[in-house]
Amino acid sequence: MTATTEEILLERIKSGKLIEDSAQATERYIEGLKRTLVVSADTELISAPAYMRATRDFSTLPGVNNYITVMGIVQDELGHAHIAYRMLRDLGVDTEELVYERKPRQFKYPYAFDVPLETFTELVVANGFYDRAGFVLLSDIHSNCSYGPWKRALVKVDREETFHLRHGEKWMRVLSQDPEKKAEVQGAVDWMFVLTLEWFGLPDNLKKHNEQIEYGYKGSTNDQLRQTWMSATVPLCEKLGFDVPAHYDEEKGEYVIDCPFPTRFDAKEKRWAFEEGAISWDDVLQRWRERGPSNEEFVEHIQRGYKELYNGSKD
Repeated sequence: MTATTEEILLERIKSGKLIEDSAQATERYIEGLKRTLVVSADTELISAPAYMRATRDFSTLPGVNNYITVMGIVQDELGHAHIAYRMLRDLGVDTEELVYERKPRQFKYPYAFDVPLETFTELVVANGFYDRAGFVLLSDIHSNCSYGPWKRALVKVDREETFHLRHGEKWMRVLSQDPEKKAEVQGAVDWMFVLTLEWFGLPDNLKKHNEQIEYGYKGSTNDQLRQTWMSATVPLCEKLGFDVPAHYDEEKGEYVIDCPFPTRFDAKEKRWAFEEGAISWDDVLQRWRERGPSNEEFVEHIQRGYKELYNGSKD
């Protein structure tokens, strides 16, 4: 049970004081915080098998040092997931059930991770795009979060996510100098750029859970975060000679998406059906709910040891 009111809570947040435990918050604040933490934790967790999968074909890696680096990134991501799940446990959530007993489709991470990364080239573009998206989101939370334990924990996470995205940007730059590899990177950019635009969620006019801004879990809206991501990613791609369907509009003072968005995505072919035009966000939500081709594979990877240990029963 919480021991405060909405009025007291909002006044505390407005004055700049942090929320340190559930006794200083309302039930609505705690439930909204849990939803936000679950998405963050699930995203960090599922990125581990997603990145590991890209190293299965060792021939696509430039060398053994690259494999070691990727495993370091995987270790970081698991550590980040542990931080968020630990906070959920402190808030009364059964995290063992959350991680090991949920069905694959019940996980709450971005759809992008359901599309398998199959080569080192796709992996580094994911580091450059997906980890940049994670950095944008978590940096905003770190700067603005009203929940003290999470705000402090994100100091470590923020620094490590910077390393991940720099790894991606570095290798995108290296590969861009080889015409054959540059074409491979462009192929990955073609499907990952728009998937990362989706990463930030529904446009502001369709957003359902407004407590993220009201309660100060974060400081920027979905569309503002999308703009922040493009402000780093579009110039990077332009500098390296990669085509992306977005540009900066001087007159509007913002980045503009140059393709139908949202639009239908063929996950098996890793191809956007731009020629069909835009679709509704309801259609996108349906795709997200159905999950993508690697959803069951990645969740099974996470849950396998637990299921083998208990053989389907905790008795």
